[in-house]
Amino acid sequence: MIAIALDLADPGFLPRGPLRRPAIVAPRPREVSYGRIAGTVSAGTAFLLVKVDGVVRAQGSPTRRRRFRFDVPLPGRDVRVRVVALDALGNRRARSVGPVFGLPGSARPVGTRPTTEDATLARRVRRLARNYVGTAAVYVEDLRSRRGAAWNARARFPAASTVKVAIAVEVLRVLRRRPAAGSNLSRLLRRMLVYSDNAAANSLLTWIGGSTSGGAARVNTMLRELGIDDTYLYGGYILGTAAARPIPVRVDEQPAIGLGKYTTAHDLARLHRFVYLASGGRGPALRLPGTFTSRDARFLMWVLAHVDDPGKLDRYLAASIPVLHKAGWISSARHDAGIVFWRGGAFAAAVMTWNTAGVGTSSDVFAGRVAATSLDRYRQLRRDESATTADSSSPTA
Repeated sequence: MIAIALDLADPGFLPRGPLRRPAIVAPRPREVSYGRIAGTVSAGTAFLLVKVDGVVRAQGSPTRRRRFRFDVPLPGRDVRVRVVALDALGNRRARSVGPVFGLPGSARPVGTRPTTEDATLARRVRRLARNYVGTAAVYVEDLRSRRGAAWNARARFPAASTVKVAIAVEVLRVLRRRPAAGSNLSRLLRRMLVYSDNAAANSLLTWIGGSTSGGAARVNTMLRELGIDDTYLYGGYILGTAAARPIPVRVDEQPAIGLGKYTTAHDLARLHRFVYLASGGRGPALRLPGTFTSRDARFLMWVLAHVDDPGKLDRYLAASIPVLHKAGWISSARHDAGIVFWRGGAFAAAVMTWNTAGVGTSSDVFAGRVAATSLDRYRQLRRDESATTADSSSPTA
């Protein structure tokens, strides 16, 4: 039970006309949210409650300009957010929004800085990659500090389904608005990303450029606009299948992949990072010709949060840790790339594997170990940062 104490002598609290439902500006349905709940209320609104799946998570009064903003923790799953407005007489009106996929507030995109190689993580990643039977590539980067590691990250591998994220970016850029829920485009995007449906990918490429090859050319142009130069789409899909040292991005082993779609671990991580930055109103994706907005990015991340492909980057992570990712595989190659969100922030990871004899669950195990190893290292770095901050703020003798 929440006790609400109102000053009835304050004319700003007295009802002026009928109390109306709050207008929720953020978040919006079918988007990810870092926990910011914002909007406006009608005159006479004296108090607000914010509920997440029926549980009160925040309360307070609107500003004099009848606006509100709360930052509340959201669980890493789909939730419904409800804002309840009350006036001085106890009347109440409410508005809900959902589904909204919750992400940690600590992972909200901030300003960028140059990448820095973390020597400890680099050694661990290199050890994992060398123990993999076949050719491997890894790129990992903390999205706040930009500390990370790489191995063979510029080697080109068959792209498989990993670049379907780029197709989705181009669809949203060309569409100039988010596809309506239940529309054909919305269904195709979901089938392409959540279930990795090749027919849906081909339909979207044809929608973009009149044919699968025309659509692929449009996607390639968009990638070049972003500076992603080591990724290439070749037609459609076959149906049925700084002061510190920067993170080193080089070729250590190059698989012989022939003609077809290709990409690199570095490019995949950057593509996911650009979508992530756009979700917070930052980064080069928002400067693409046409329209790719923050809302588009948050919608795309919401779809990726529902990808039905477990046991890869998320293999050894707790179920409460959201992993927004897109995997891809053919008989000789198996990859996964995305963003891991945890209480201390978020990091991008891309793991690629190749073996002419065929690939299988060993690739997924490798990806899972890279993600778990990276998370352990970033947790340690956060603990070290907290200890340093505490020491520096302690009074000296």
